Amino acid sequence: MTSQEIPAAARAHIDDLAAFVEASPSSYHAAAEAARRLREAGFAELDEREAWSLEPGGRYVVVRDGSVIAFALPQSVSATTPFAIVGAHTDSPSFKLKPKPTTTGAGGWRQLGWEVYGGPLLNSWLDRELELAGRVVTTAGETHLVRTGPIARIPQLAIHLDRSSNEGLTLDRQRHTAPVWGLGETESADILAVLAERAGVAPDEIGGFDVVACDTQPPRVFGGRDELFASGRLDNLLSTHAGLSAIAGARPVDAVAMFAAFDHEEIGSATRSGAAGPFHEEILTRVLGAFGATSEDRARSFAASLHVSSDVGHAVHPNYVERHDPANHPVAGGGPILKINANQRYATDAPGAAAWAAACAAAGVPTQEFVSNNTVPCGSTIGPISATRLGIRTVDVGVPILSMHSARELTAVVDPWFLSRAMSAVLDR
Repeated sequence: MTSQEIPAAARAHIDDLAAFVEASPSSYHAAAEAARRLREAGFAELDEREAWSLEPGGRYVVVRDGSVIAFALPQSVSATTPFAIVGAHTDSPSFKLKPKPTTTGAGGWRQLGWEVYGGPLLNSWLDRELELAGRVVTTAGETHLVRTGPIARIPQLAIHLDRSSNEGLTLDRQRHTAPVWGLGETESADILAVLAERAGVAPDEIGGFDVVACDTQPPRVFGGRDELFASGRLDNLLSTHAGLSAIAGARPVDAVAMFAAFDHEEIGSATRSGAAGPFHEEILTRVLGAFGATSEDRARSFAASLHVSSDVGHAVHPNYVERHDPANHPVAGGGPILKINANQRYATDAPGAAAWAAACAAAGVPTQEFVSNNTVPCGSTIGPISATRLGIRTVDVGVPILSMHSARELTAVVDPWFLSRAMSAVLDR
């Protein structure tokens, strides 16, 4: 597809995705930004601690930590109305600050102590200006979102000190990933003091913090015909943004349209705000409960529902073709992918595949399949987790990218827009 063939709507979508990524340096920021956008689109924010009064035709959003669930009710709702759900996750592979995070290294370098979060491609984080972002919670229980701007860098060892580095770089997660963020001792030599300043509180007021690193290089469209898009955190803010765009414009007829983006997918989802936790089931139950649903009604609703789990997938890599299935080569610009795995690492089955094909056809969107090479085990998604937890038929889809889990990933300009259009077809049922 040439630049002349790329629709203006696709370019507008990619510009908005770039803005969303820049506003979302952590999962907490992503959830807050999603809620802000939805409030502007007419969604009422609900408090989990309060009783809910839901109205047919109403549009609502709920935030729990770094997760967000939004739903739009049709004009006619009953206790057995099914759900049409698009799901994603808000977190990305990164580094997370440890307790006592400020350290001093040899040569007077100020450094940070952090843990590896998820499975980042470690070498891609070297020699980049990184910022810290997340939340701090005061001893009084107040939560503040914080971000520092460029503050740290993981310096690579010069080739003069390791002549074999181009033959294979091996990084020790403890010794070689500690960043530098200053020199000598100053009044602001404690990183918690910097975070407290950004939050507008005193350092001794911080009772807890969840803070991660992210790359500060802005997203960018590039390529010979501006058909490529590079950005940090495409896994999985790309899908989060696509679902957010779809639910904002959803006009459901016979089902409750729902968008659910969960935190902690990169570390297994087993948290209070992860897909393996209770958040999604509790919201589904409360929605139906507002219309008098019994356990029997809920089972009937779930049996007629569909969940489209969206996460990025692998485009065929031109330099490593042997790593892919020989017959299935998802290409960038070829539309969203249907993810298939015989061992149910993806939740797709035949009825789910058919439902996705119908949605893509209704949206006028091309689609393609992804399956792993038999010698290269695939990852997994929130799909199998949600399907197991809820019993709702689930299909796994996504967008093909290169450099997955790098600090900076790559996709085609048109594919996120294609994905969002297909999601809209799922929600408007």
